[in-house]
Amino acid sequence: MQYRYETHLHTCESSACGISAARDYIPYYLDQGYHGIFVTDHFFGGNTAVSHRQPWRAQVDEFCRGYEAAREEGEKRGLQVLFGWEQAYDGDEYLVYGLDKAWLYAHPEVKSYTRAAQYAAARAQGGCVVQAHPFRDRSYIRRIHLNTACVDGVEVFNAANPTEVNVQAYHYALNLGLPMLAGSDIHCAPWPTLSGIALETPLHDEQDFAARMRAAATITLLAPVAELASAPVARVRLPWEVLGADGMPTDTPLAALLK
Repeated sequence: MQYRYETHLHTCESSACGISAARDYIPYYLDQGYHGIFVTDHFFGGNTAVSHRQPWRAQVDEFCRGYEAAREEGEKRGLQVLFGWEQAYDGDEYLVYGLDKAWLYAHPEVKSYTRAAQYAAARAQGGCVVQAHPFRDRSYIRRIHLNTACVDGVEVFNAANPTEVNVQAYHYALNLGLPMLAGSDIHCAPWPTLSGIALETPLHDEQDFAARMRAAATITLLAPVAELASAPVARVRLPWEVLGADGMPTDTPLAALLK
């Protein structure tokens, strides 16, 4: 038996771009044969639905509303619901797993973390950081920032992306030797294409998942991996830079990461 998990999901309660209510995802994913979902709403650096004009604890409470509503419904119906978030910097975004609401209460400085500080904090708590859709080409993105060091993995298949940029992400992760992740980036149910991962054993909790990512455990991608591996790698049209261990640009050529 395989246990299927969604890794990238947004709710209307906590993401400004979310369309479906958190509870509505539960019957949908059960019908699709999933064992669980990660709710990864847009965090405070991104397209959050949370008002910043309130005390920090109130901001955290508001941010967690989507996850908590999904978890409550999931417990009733038998779908595991896990917590994460998607943080944004200068067009580059990161899925963070393994930190919880209590940790957020205690760390208001998280809103001003650099990429390197985010990575260090997640690792210190047994979590992990995955760069989401690293080659995404959208109007709001001026430059691609490829984070080679302050991440534990790369989202190589994003169901909301065209094939071209997923192929780029796959070869990028392959050349870096980083664990790969796939997700739907779902904003409403139903969604044109679902993705995610399949595991041989169910997840105990968020930190279990983070440990598997950090250890490069066997994770089956619910994605057309053969197509990603065999398709030609298109030229990257946007300006780009490769970031190093301190989160700052390096002189690493992109060709070395997309060969």
